[in-house]
Amino acid sequence: MPLSTELPSGQLQLTRAADRSDKPHLPVRGDLAHIGLAGKYFVPHYAVPMAHGVKADTVLRAAGKPDAADLRPLAAGEVFDVLDMAGGWAWGQAKADLLVGYVEMSQLEVVK
Repeated sequence: MPLSTELPSGQLQLTRAADRSDKPHLPVRGDLAHIGLAGKYFVPHYAVPMAHGVKADTVLRAAGKPDAADLRPLAAGEVFDVLDMAGGWAWGQAKADLLVGYVEMSQLEVVK
């Protein structure tokens, strides 16, 4: 009996490469993505954003290290949605313009 290549009804299937045309504003890494992208991007883990406030003027960076390229300034009071925390850095998305990057954890506080 030949094997069927059809998927059962309701199953997801990959049809093309992921569209990353808006990468600076797309909260997807190889290992993690925003929960709102589940079903659109296949990664091992999805995260629910945790709102944090910027304590003092700082910088959104391209990577989680002090010498990484600056993406833009973050003003005190601005909201940053954290998706991951590691090594003293938070990876996430600025609420104002949805730009994705890294912020030092010491510059953030949980929004209540």
